[in-house]
Amino acid sequence: MAVENKLNITDSAELARMEEKISKKKAAQLFESGYLFTLKPGTTKSLRSIHKYLFDEIYHFAGEIRTVNIAKGNFRFAPVMYLQVALEHIEKMPQTTFDEIVEKYVEMNVAHPFREGNGRSMRIWLDLMLGKELSVVVDWSRIDKDDYLLAMERSPIKDVEIKYLLKRALTDRVNDREIYMKGIDNSYYYEGYISYKMEEL
Repeated sequence: MAVENKLNITDSAELARMEEKISKKKAAQLFESGYLFTLKPGTTKSLRSIHKYLFDEIYHFAGEIRTVNIAKGNFRFAPVMYLQVALEHIEKMPQTTFDEIVEKYVEMNVAHPFREGNGRSMRIWLDLMLGKELSVVVDWSRIDKDDYLLAMERSPIKDVEIKYLLKRALTDRVNDREIYMKGIDNSYYYEGYISYKMEEL
């Protein structure tokens, strides 16, 4: 059964295809319009803005902090009753060094503020911080899917792996359209979305 959506699609496979197509187009517009670069890096507000921009045509809850508890496999994300406090804490975390930025990213992943689309929104949010603070971004096409997912799974306990993976894939090609578009394709691939390529949309 598909998640409730604005498109009134009831088949989850069809919804996944439409979500990929629409939100990838929106991801391209987010970059090309320049709107992405007007957002304040590292804030909950900027993450909500990214999420809303990507998913507003698909979900009523786009950009809204979730009101239900969610889990992935055996991992339970921050319970709703503590979510607001967690987000306030994350917002205050420093973001002046690579380690600090990745630690902030890991904490936001544990919070998982939205019902759907957290990872895809957060990777854009991470690059926004890295670009602003350190003049680098992640070249996501250089990070293997399984390595990334395993490192993120272990990151709440030990973040050494995810820091190593991300650091090796850094590039100074900030605001580079090719790096961004390839990054979106890879970001979606991590979540199992492989029907459309950014260059085809």
